[in-house]
Amino acid sequence: MWEFDLKAGPIYAQIVRGVERMLANGKMKPGDKLPSARELAAALKVNPNTVIHAFSQLEMAQVAETRRGLGTFVREDVNVEGLRLRILQEAAQRFWSEVQSLGLSLEDAQKALKNVSPNGQREAE
Repeated sequence: MWEFDLKAGPIYAQIVRGVERMLANGKMKPGDKLPSARELAAALKVNPNTVIHAFSQLEMAQVAETRRGLGTFVREDVNVEGLRLRILQEAAQRFWSEVQSLGLSLEDAQKALKNVSPNGQREAE
């Protein structure tokens, strides 16, 4: 469920993106309780302060909230659709940057997208 890429930025930011992605794809829902910082740190083999920092970032982004004595929860009013759209927009930006770096056109990009099936396998032309 959690994979880290040393080239993908700080671990705390990857934890934040992981929670946001789980919300966007339905593996986590508004109101769900997050593991304790200590539990998640042990599972991920990272310093608990790293997880605490990630949870703090999620709170500042209004994705999570800490309930004193109960733990950290996904906010009931989190904008899941907004997260989905933001994640998709970021992926589209990375794709478009790659298209441009290869000197390809919008038409080339559209053709490439049409040739990819939902499961990532190339469809027959």
